[in-house]
Amino acid sequence: MKKVYIIHENSEWTQHLTNRLDEIGVPYEEWHLDKGRLDLSKEPPEGVFYNRMSASSHTRGHRFAPEFTAQVLSWLEGHGRAVLNGTRALQLEVSKVLQYLELNKFGIKTPRTIAAVGKEQILEAATEFMDTPFITKHNRAGKGLGVQLFQTYDGLKSYVDSPMFEEPIDGITLIQEYIQAPESYITRCEFVGGKFVYAVKVDTSEGFQLCPADACHIGDLFCPVGEEKVEKPKFEIIDSFSDPIIQKYEQVLASNQIQVAGIEFIRNAAGDIYTYDINTNTNYNSDAEAKAQKFGMLELAKFLNSQL
Repeated sequence: MKKVYIIHENSEWTQHLTNRLDEIGVPYEEWHLDKGRLDLSKEPPEGVFYNRMSASSHTRGHRFAPEFTAQVLSWLEGHGRAVLNGTRALQLEVSKVLQYLELNKFGIKTPRTIAAVGKEQILEAATEFMDTPFITKHNRAGKGLGVQLFQTYDGLKSYVDSPMFEEPIDGITLIQEYIQAPESYITRCEFVGGKFVYAVKVDTSEGFQLCPADACHIGDLFCPVGEEKVEKPKFEIIDSFSDPIIQKYEQVLASNQIQVAGIEFIRNAAGDIYTYDINTNTNYNSDAEAKAQKFGMLELAKFLNSQL
C-alpha cells in the first residue's frame, strides 16, 4: 500500500502533523533521519515523500541529519519518486545566503547582508554598518540562532572576542542591516501546496523567538524590535491578509519546487517590506489557529492526501 513518508528529525514537531493524518485516515510512515543506512542498490518504496528536515537539527544533537537527508532526497528523486520539499528546499533551508539570493531574483527586498567566515572578517564586515545599528545571525540557523542586535562596532568586537561568541555550525556569520519597525511585530506567511493559507502577526517585543511550534522554547535573549511590552498573544492570525508580496512569494516557491513553507517579513517606518527568512520546516501555533479557526497542519494533511 502506498503511503506518505515523513522525513524529519524532530518527533515533537511532527506529532501535530501525524495527529491530523490519523484524523483523516491517511497512511503514513516516519523516517527519522538523525541516523540510518541508505542502500544505493535498492529502490525506494512507492508513495509520497515529504521532507521536514530542519536547519536547527544540530541543536537537538542531530548534527548530520541534513547532510544525510540530502543524500536520501537525491536517491528518491533519482528514482522518480514524488518528493515534496525536496533537494532544492533543503538547500534553502540550511542557507540564508541562498534564500536571499533567490528572493532578490524575484525583486523581493531583503536586508543588506554580508556573509563572513572568521572573526576578523566578521569585524571587517561590520565596518560597513558603522553609522547604523546592525544584527548578526547564523547562515544555517532556525530558532533565531545567533541573532543579536549591536548598536556599535565596539559592541560587536567585545562579543566576538569574548567566550560568549557563538560559532555557526557552518562557520558562516551574517552581518545584516537592522530594519527598525514602527511597531514590535513581524509577519509570517504560511503556504501549503505552494499557495497562501494565512498570515500570522508575531509579537517581537520580547525578542525574536519566532518558532510557532508549541514545543519550541528558547531561553536566550534575541534581537528586539521595540521597547513596548503589552499583554497580548505572541501569535495572532491576521484576518483577510492581502498584499502583492504574496504573489511574489508563490513565484519563489514554485521556482524552487517548494510546496510547504513559512516566509517572514518586517515593515520599516515607510511601509517597505523586507523579507528575511524562508522556513521550509514550518510549524503552526495552536492557540492562534483555534482562535481564527484556521488549521495549517490540517491543510497540510489534506494536501498530502491529495498528492497520495
